[in-house]
Amino acid sequence: MFNKILIANRGEIACRVAATARRMGIQTVAVYSDADAGAKHVQACDEAVHVGGSAPKDSYLRWERILQAAKDTGAEAVHPGYGFLSENEDFAKACAAAGLVFIGPPASAILAMGLKAESKRLMEAAGVPLVPGYHGADQDPALLQREADRIGYPALIKASAGGGGKGMRVVEKSEDFAAALASCQREAINSFGSDAVLIEKYVQRPRHIEIQVFGDTQGNCVYLFERDCSVQRRHQKVLEEAPAPGMTEALRAQMGAAAVAAAKAVNYVGAGTVEFIVEQTAYDQPESMKFFFMEMNTRLQVEHPVTEAITGLDLVAWQLRVASGEPLPLRQDQLCIQGHAIEARICAENPDNNFLPATGTLQVYRKPQASSFETSTVRIDDGVREGDTISPFYDSMVAKLIVHGDTREQALARLDTALAQTHIVGLNTNVQFLRHVVRSDAFATAKLDTALIQREAAVLFKQETVGLAAAVAAVVAHTLHAEKALQGADPFSRRDGWQSHGLAQRRFEFVWQDQPCSARLSYLHDGAVSLSLEGDDAISGVLTFAAHGEGLWVQWGSTPRCFTQLNWQGETAHLFTPQGATRITVLDPLAHAGEAAQEGGRLTAPMPGKVVSFAVKAGDKVKAGQPLAVMEAMKMEHTISAPKDGVVAELLYAPGDQVADGAELLKLG
Repeated sequence: MFNKILIANRGEIACRVAATARRMGIQTVAVYSDADAGAKHVQACDEAVHVGGSAPKDSYLRWERILQAAKDTGAEAVHPGYGFLSENEDFAKACAAAGLVFIGPPASAILAMGLKAESKRLMEAAGVPLVPGYHGADQDPALLQREADRIGYPALIKASAGGGGKGMRVVEKSEDFAAALASCQREAINSFGSDAVLIEKYVQRPRHIEIQVFGDTQGNCVYLFERDCSVQRRHQKVLEEAPAPGMTEALRAQMGAAAVAAAKAVNYVGAGTVEFIVEQTAYDQPESMKFFFMEMNTRLQVEHPVTEAITGLDLVAWQLRVASGEPLPLRQDQLCIQGHAIEARICAENPDNNFLPATGTLQVYRKPQASSFETSTVRIDDGVREGDTISPFYDSMVAKLIVHGDTREQALARLDTALAQTHIVGLNTNVQFLRHVVRSDAFATAKLDTALIQREAAVLFKQETVGLAAAVAAVVAHTLHAEKALQGADPFSRRDGWQSHGLAQRRFEFVWQDQPCSARLSYLHDGAVSLSLEGDDAISGVLTFAAHGEGLWVQWGSTPRCFTQLNWQGETAHLFTPQGATRITVLDPLAHAGEAAQEGGRLTAPMPGKVVSFAVKAGDKVKAGQPLAVMEAMKMEHTISAPKDGVVAELLYAPGDQVADGAELLKLG
């Protein structure tokens, strides 16, 4: 076994490999870029070497610097993780030439499976089922058109050297083929440097099911069952689970045998994944499913933890043992499935805006309580900590949340609970979107295919599970609770509107979903408080609350009692409940005790950003402190309030305009 390895990667996979190495008594060397100088993976390893600038091409893809780092630190082997250099045959060869063990397959296997057309020819020779199609070298457009007509429509044009959904077009009828081919080839040449394509039948109701394989240097190869990765956005996985729902034992055995045949065809060593596209005539007829080879990933997959959960195995430990020359730890007949596991990829992105990636600081990053690796029912794999920055240089994934249960239903329930306990403030994430998917009827009943997200868009996007009333009640309750803790019991030192006789009232101003709203709090004689929401959604009742851990139990009138946790980001309160999460901007200067005194108002942008909306128009009379505009900066919304009484003379920008730091947004007369 190795004494020291270098991990040629970053983030959660580098932390993941380091954790197993530590358990096995192996020392680790991290590499890092300028942007990652203080990153979690650097501290997770025994040593760390700086390899270049923030952009991957200046650091994590500079394999000559990585090999020098391995040599300088005395590492005996290199673990590439996934992405970056993990499927680069030149890097694998360079490791061997430098006397280092590449913890992965032979370079020849990487090369053979790297080109889609070549790998399909190899699979056809090995007897692995292929989607009907054309994978030839002749790229004459007329020939490609004839092949598509022969295969039948809808047909799929796919870049031979492609990946990540680029260079792909679905063609519904023959007369559309030529234009689609030209578009696909332009994208392929720009993305991959090659315009070669292959033509395949477009599979109906497709499921993406992959088989985990493992080979050793003695010629042994096993499969560690399957993972269903059908829930995707932009051809990228969102949720993965094992075993695949509806999988029959007969089909599992057939797919496993085909995956092993694929691996043996290229003399595979180490961890790999054979990906299949599975056609189904109906969601509830698993016996009708047919599978076809799609591609092989010659590395450890992002979703490997679900396989670990259902087998009880550490796949990174297997990688290290196999790479050091040991045989596979188990035979095929010694492997079995235990329960069900699901992985959710938590990403910094805005699902409601076409999954636009987000950057920013993890001002709040609270995770569910994880159990041990060996008995894990909830597991979190990440490479970040609270206060870290999600930069534009790397992948947008923040963490992987993995749950395990005796049944799929139990795993689903645990995943929803764990997602509810995941609190992130500082940038947009897909946590609430993931909860919508998990709670959707289609996913819960395993009506799975790669179009699930598009098909269920009406119940997945722009969903508010926490309403205005709940948000207002929670903010007011947390405010009162904080004030009580800060100011003590002496009524004459309180700032909450208390007075020795009569009724006292207090007004709160909010902006929720870009709309202003108001609430009135009344202090009653018996010490109780009554809260009234004004406007079209008028509601009133006695507000009660009780502290519990880091949150409050809140009840307003006849509404259900609800547990809430709240985090502030400037003027915006981020509310988390078991039902969902929302955010609301608070304009009342007393709305959250303990915060620094707020300025009376301003007419200028607090930082570079975008104008979201104006609450006034030219000619309107305004009062000091009245909200005038909302702008978005650094992925946060900021309310611009009037610094004094006056009349709006002119709006200097329009909603959607980008503005500079300190730009005057409107003139007040």
